[in-house]
Amino acid sequence: MPVLEFGTGLLYGTPNAGNLPTNPTPIRLLLQEVSVEFKGDLKKLWTQSQLPIATARGKIEVLGKAKIVNYDPDPINQLFWAQTIAAGMTLFVDRELQTTANVALPNVTVTNGATFDQDNGVQFTNGPNAGAVLLKVTGVPTTGQYRIVNATSGIYGFATADNSLGVAISYTYTNATRGKTITLTNQIMGYAPVCAMDVWNNFRGKVLGIRLNACTLGQWTYPSKLEDFWVSDITFDANTDASDSLGKIFADIA
Repeated sequence: MPVLEFGTGLLYGTPNAGNLPTNPTPIRLLLQEVSVEFKGDLKKLWTQSQLPIATARGKIEVLGKAKIVNYDPDPINQLFWAQTIAAGMTLFVDRELQTTANVALPNVTVTNGATFDQDNGVQFTNGPNAGAVLLKVTGVPTTGQYRIVNATSGIYGFATADNSLGVAISYTYTNATRGKTITLTNQIMGYAPVCAMDVWNNFRGKVLGIRLNACTLGQWTYPSKLEDFWVSDITFDANTDASDSLGKIFADIA
C-alpha cells in the first residue's frame, strides 16, 4: 500500500531569526489548506536538432501558501510583524441611536464618551431628512450639520433647528482591559521575522512532514465576505538558514 495523505494537515510557525518579536513563541495556525512548492529553473541545451540534448536545473525556489482562520493578534505579530504589542484595544460603534437634546443648544454624549477615540460620522434617523448624512463643522452648526463639542468626553453638538431629532452616531472608543493592539511603525526595508514552518499530516497511520528552517512571510490578508467566514491567505518563501540547511522532509514508508 503506498503512502497516502488526506485532509488539511497541520501548520506551525516558530520565529527563530531576523527581527524577532518579544517572547518568540511557536504558533499553531488554524488551517484550511497549505501547499509547499519546490520550483526549479530548467535550462535546456539545443544544437542543430529540434530536441534538446541535455537539461540542467538551476535555481530552486521554495514557495509556501496557506489558507488560515487565525485573527488573534499574537500569531499575526509573532510571524509577520514583530512589532510592539500591548494590552488594550480600540472598539467601534456603528450607528448608535441618540436623540438631540430638547434645549437651546442640543448636545449628545455618546455611550462610551469617557474613552472616546474617533468620530466616524452622523446620519439622521427621522424627520424630513431621514437617512441623510450630517456635515461636520468646527463652528456653530446649522441644520444638517454637527460638531464635536468635546472630543475627550464624546460630546456632539447639533443645530437648534435640528432639536429633538433622531441621529445615528458612528465612532470608536478605547478599552484598556480588552484585547491587544499591534502598533505598526514604518520599518527599514528588510525588517521581518524569520520563522521555521512545519507542515504535518497523518492519514491511516502514515505520517508526512516538511520542515523549512528559515521562512519569511510575504502576505497575510484580511478578507471579509458576505455570508461566510473570513479566511486569510498567507504566503511564505524559504531560504537556507545560518548552517546552509533548507530543512527536512519526513515520511513513513509503504
